[in-house]
Amino acid sequence: MKEYLDLVNYVLKYGELKKNRTGMDSLSSFGYFYKIDLSEGFPLLTTKKVNFDSIVHELLWYLSGEHHIRNLRQKTKIWDSWADSDGNLETAYGRYWRRFPITNMNSHLPGEKFDFMNSNIKKDQETGAFVFDQIRYVITSLFSLKKNPEHISGRRLVVSAWMPENACQSYLPPCHYTFAFNVQGNKLNCHLTQRSADIALGVPFNIACYSLLTHILAQITGFEVGEFAHTIIDAHIYVNHIEGLKEQVKREPKVRPTIWIRSGLGIDEIKRDDIKLLNYYSHDSIKFDVSV
Repeated sequence: MKEYLDLVNYVLKYGELKKNRTGMDSLSSFGYFYKIDLSEGFPLLTTKKVNFDSIVHELLWYLSGEHHIRNLRQKTKIWDSWADSDGNLETAYGRYWRRFPITNMNSHLPGEKFDFMNSNIKKDQETGAFVFDQIRYVITSLFSLKKNPEHISGRRLVVSAWMPENACQSYLPPCHYTFAFNVQGNKLNCHLTQRSADIALGVPFNIACYSLLTHILAQITGFEVGEFAHTIIDAHIYVNHIEGLKEQVKREPKVRPTIWIRSGLGIDEIKRDDIKLLNYYSHDSIKFDVSV
């Protein structure tokens, strides 16, 4: 995929050598942006083989709202390096996607009434506290926009995984910490903002994960897919990944695969077997070590 290879080449050429918390130096660039047209095929890298099965399980884990990886661990080990022996994480993306804490029920503006009947607000089964389901909010808003393009939520389809008091003490705060959806005509677009991006290992998963989420939400709400846009604040290549990426950028991208998702399912009904990757042909995999 050209957009990804352009990112790699840019950081290889302009990145500055920088130390970081992992102890593995990196080439780092600030503020990189690109867009991918999802109508041209599903953006799973073809210049190396990518484990699509792990991507789907990771996304379904996010959508489950779980804050631990005990169930995810049965399918893929990609989060094991950041969890304790019981599978608990200080931060879990899905927890905030589906169960964002409402810390102060009186935090609304003076004169406003808190809407306890809002379908996106519920009591958390674990804590008993009120939480906000951000994914449900996006879905209900998209249904409303389908009927009324002037709906108030049109430019408010934002999901945040960033809780400041958690992030300041978490071992690994969310890297892809906020994303927003945007409707243009009948097309659903997604923009991801990422504070920190491991280009060799993380970004291929990020592209595919959020593109798949866009496909899922578009199908549920009756939109076509538009573009995936990605802003990276610190785009970096670890020095032990440089040679592997230099090899990868020499490879010619193949035709993108396509995605199939079973229709008629709600967001909480989709399972692994309801998603299929079709016609995926790639070059051989390239091994990159994880910097924890």
